[in-house]
Amino acid sequence: MFKHFLSLEWKSFFRSASFGKNVAMKIFMVFMAFYMAVSFISLGVALFFLLKDQFPDVDPILKLSEFMIYWVLYEMLLRYFMQKLPVLNIKPFLVLPISDKKITNYILGKSAFSFFNFLPLFAFVPFTVILLFNGYPAVNVLLWFVAIVLIILTLNFINFIINKNDKAFIIVLVVVASIIGLQYFEVVDIPQLTAPYFHALYENPLLVLIPLALAFITYQINFKYLINRLYLDQSLKKKTKEAKTVDLSWTKRFGSIAPFLQMDLRLIWRNKRPRTQAIICFAFALYGLLAYTTGMNRELPVMLVLIGILMTGIFMINFGQFIPAWDSAYYNMIMAQNIPLRRYLDSKAGLMMASVVFMAVVTTPYVYFGWDVLMVNLSCAVYNAGVNIPIVLFFGSMNKKRIDLVKSSIGNMQGMGAAQWLVGIPLMLLPMALYAILYYVFSMTVANTAFVVLGVTGLLLREKLMASITELYRKKKYAMVHGFQQKD
Repeated sequence: MFKHFLSLEWKSFFRSASFGKNVAMKIFMVFMAFYMAVSFISLGVALFFLLKDQFPDVDPILKLSEFMIYWVLYEMLLRYFMQKLPVLNIKPFLVLPISDKKITNYILGKSAFSFFNFLPLFAFVPFTVILLFNGYPAVNVLLWFVAIVLIILTLNFINFIINKNDKAFIIVLVVVASIIGLQYFEVVDIPQLTAPYFHALYENPLLVLIPLALAFITYQINFKYLINRLYLDQSLKKKTKEAKTVDLSWTKRFGSIAPFLQMDLRLIWRNKRPRTQAIICFAFALYGLLAYTTGMNRELPVMLVLIGILMTGIFMINFGQFIPAWDSAYYNMIMAQNIPLRRYLDSKAGLMMASVVFMAVVTTPYVYFGWDVLMVNLSCAVYNAGVNIPIVLFFGSMNKKRIDLVKSSIGNMQGMGAAQWLVGIPLMLLPMALYAILYYVFSMTVANTAFVVLGVTGLLLREKLMASITELYRKKKYAMVHGFQQKD
C-alpha cells in the first residue's frame, strides 16, 4: 500500500499544471540540499578533532553533550518555520476499502523521510564512525547514535503537534525564549545543567529506551489526531464552533482608514503566513543582543545602520513588500467596490508606520550598548518612516502574484517576484552607502542628522508622495486583478 501511495503522488507531481515551476524549484532545492549535506558532513568529520583541540582536558563526547540542548532548540524552531508537513489528498481513498490506519501510518511514515531528519545525520554519522575508530566502546557508541536518531524522530513528530496547535507553539516558544534568557543573563548555566542527561545516553546504553518512548508517544499523539479526522464528513460538514473575535474598536480613532486597519489586523491574526511574519518581527527585536556584542559591527558604523533599519523596519519590509498581494484572494472585490484607493493605501502606510514606532520603542533598551547605538536606531526609524515606507508602497505596485495566506512564510517563494529582490537596493544598500559617505567625510552626528532630515522631509511630503503612488496603483489596477486571479 505504501508503494501504491508513492506511485500516485509521483503521477500527481508530473501531471500537475505547474509541473515546470515545480521542477525548477525542485532542482534549486536539490542544489541547496547538496550544499547543506556537504557542509554537515564536513562538520561531522572535523567535530571530534575540533573539540579535542579546543578542550584537550574534556572528553569530546562529553563536551558535545553540553551543546546538545542548543541543537534540540534550533531543530525545533527550524522545523516549525521551514519543514513542510507531508500532504496527501485523502478524499478519494475514504470511499475505497483502504484502512484508515494505513493512510495515517503512510502520512506519518512519509514525514520520517523528510530531509530535515537526514540533515543532522550527515554530521552525526561521521562523528559516530570517528568515535568507533578512536576506540570508544562500540555498544555505547551505536546505542547513543540510535538515541540521537530517536530524538530526531521525536522532534519531527513534535513539529506536527505545534504546527497543528497554536497553543503548543506558544508554549514551545516561551520555553525556548526562557532558556535563552536564563543562559544570556547567567541565571542558570543551561549547557552544564542538561549535559549530564545527554551524556547519560552514552554512558548507560539502556537509557535509549527513554527517547524510544518519547518517539512512540509523540507518534501515537499524531496518529490519534489524524485518524480522528479521516472521515469524509469531517471535510464536508460545516464548522459550527463559536467564532472568536478581537476587539478592534480602538482603531476607530484613525478615522476613515479604520475599516482597512481592522481588515489587515484580522488578516494577520487569522492566517498563518502573515501571523508568522509578525512573530518573526517580534523575535527579530532580540537580534541586537547578537549584533551589538560582535566587535566587527561596532567597528563598522555602516553595519549599525543596516541593523537599525532591519530592527526598526522588519515588519515594514516583511509585510510591506507583499502589498497588495496579501489581499490577492479578494482584491478584485475590493477594486469593484466604491472604496477609495487612497484610503486603502493610507491604511497600509499607517500600519507600517505604527510598526516602525513600536519597534523603535522596543529596541530603545539597546542604549545599554552605547548612546551611538540608540542614535543610529532612532535615526533609522525616522528614515524608515519617511523614506522607506513610500519606497515599499511604490514597489508594491509591481506585485501581481497571488499569495496563499494559510501557508508558512519561511521557505515559501509564493508571491516572490523581481520587485521583492529589487526593493532591497533602495531599502538597505542605498542608505548604507549614504551613511558611509557622510560618516567618513564628516562624522556620525552629521550622518544621523542627515537621516533624520531625510525622514522628516519624507513625512512632510507624504501627501504628494501618496498621491503619486495612488495614481500608480490605479494605472496598474487591472493588471494586478488579472495576476491575482492566476493560482498557478
